[in-house]
Amino acid sequence: MFSFWSLWIGVAFFGVYPTMNWITSLRAVRLHLYLPAELAIPFVPQFIWAYLSMYVLFFLPLIFVPTAQMPPLGKQLIAGSLISAALFLLLPAELGFVRTVPAAAPYASLYAGIFGVDRPFNLVPSLHVIYSSAITLACADFARPRARFGLLLWLVVIVASTLLVHQHHLLDVAAALAIVWYLRRRYEVIHD
Repeated sequence: MFSFWSLWIGVAFFGVYPTMNWITSLRAVRLHLYLPAELAIPFVPQFIWAYLSMYVLFFLPLIFVPTAQMPPLGKQLIAGSLISAALFLLLPAELGFVRTVPAAAPYASLYAGIFGVDRPFNLVPSLHVIYSSAITLACADFARPRARFGLLLWLVVIVASTLLVHQHHLLDVAAALAIVWYLRRRYEVIHD
């Protein structure tokens, strides 16, 4: 069940993300959907570890989510990707932060690698926040209280990292959280 949903989530993500980045890069007009005050958010290179920790979350459903409850999570992630694709087309936003590759190792190679693959588009909503939130909240639904607290704290740090590594703006985060809120109600997880 996990492998089945992982495959289709991968198809949705890799079908949406690079395609929308490419389309937006060709557009003559791109939107600046941020407040000027947001550009004062500090760049904290060390938060890249929290940002990249999202990829560990993809394996947590194997630990926390019962097999029978994988379909609602899979549907949330696929629907989140498709909704994002539509919004990326409707709101072709461009990042307001000037991308900076830190001089110090290992951050120089990490950021250079990310910037080499990830263009400064596909902003509203943040797929990073959609995926992190949907997975973490699904796992928290079945976790014991202490683990639930740890998962939610980790989610807060990941969401903050999207701003602190200058990959997203506040609207991107808010839109992603609203989409996850909607999708969790649309594809409700049934507790035993």
